[in-house]
Amino acid sequence: MLDDQNIIIQRDPSGALQAIQHLPEQATFTPDIHGDIAPRAFSRIVMAGMGGSALAADMVKVLVRDVLTVPLEVVKGYTLPAYVDDQTLVIAISHSGNTEETLSCYEQAKERGAALVAMATGGALQEYAERDNVPFALVPNGAQPRMSTVYHLRILLQILQQYTLIDSTLYDGIVNSSDWLREHINHWSPEVPTEHNYAKQIAERASGKIGMFYGGELTAPIAYKWKISWNESSKNVAFWNQFPEFNHNEFIGWVSHPIEKPFAVFDLRSHLENPRITERMELTDQMLSGNRPHTKSIQLEGESLVQQFLWGLAFADMSSVYLAILNNVNPVPVELVEKFKQALS
Repeated sequence: MLDDQNIIIQRDPSGALQAIQHLPEQATFTPDIHGDIAPRAFSRIVMAGMGGSALAADMVKVLVRDVLTVPLEVVKGYTLPAYVDDQTLVIAISHSGNTEETLSCYEQAKERGAALVAMATGGALQEYAERDNVPFALVPNGAQPRMSTVYHLRILLQILQQYTLIDSTLYDGIVNSSDWLREHINHWSPEVPTEHNYAKQIAERASGKIGMFYGGELTAPIAYKWKISWNESSKNVAFWNQFPEFNHNEFIGWVSHPIEKPFAVFDLRSHLENPRITERMELTDQMLSGNRPHTKSIQLEGESLVQQFLWGLAFADMSSVYLAILNNVNPVPVELVEKFKQALS
């Protein structure tokens, strides 16, 4: 089915696959941050966002952990921690600009005198920033939040760089990987037959099953990204977790009910992880043999963590769209989420 171009066109009417093939262009995007951002010191940093809009914040937290000298927390909810004050940098992230949880965090940060920066495609968050004279970065519009993560990454790294909290290494690493990423994405294009197309193979392996994605300390955000893509693009139930935490609780849960386990299990591996993570993944698969479906290991390509994140993002998007085609659903809209927001308001 995935090699039938007519079926692909019929089931991907919005051209999600073509949009993903333009992902390398996001890597060369130059953010334009309106407002004054002067170098200064902070005692802590908070990034506030939800869903796909917060994914880049999770990635940045991992990317800067060895260079950032102050704590960084990602808030996914309505309320900022009590420690947020005038020595805190708060970055409000909402792709639409209308995420009510993020707007709530923005207002709290403003009330407490925190240094605020906002980023969105527009909406209320842009209006708030312009009203309050807060630095604002306009996110390019047109793609779903889950497929705009590289835009978000570039903006967040630029903000931290302008405050001199980090240097340009990570920011430059993204743009320098653009051509490299394009080469990999071309291997997963619709024209490449399934026997040579890794993304199509992963989709077929997961068809009709619940996706389970596992990462390590470094790759946890990518496992979360796969879960998001399975949920939103494939309209498929999926879950994620990370090692070593897995071995302290969920590990035991697999040995009992349900007896029939209709899951597709994936370990996202990186040669940059602590070697004990790989050992844990392999031993876990051995010890759960007969209680859990055999794990499919996906080795993240790339020499640097930046490259592995880019590769993991793109591969998740392509695989999940192919699964959407197998599920006979449109991979782009998230109508139930929009209906929920309307009902809640």
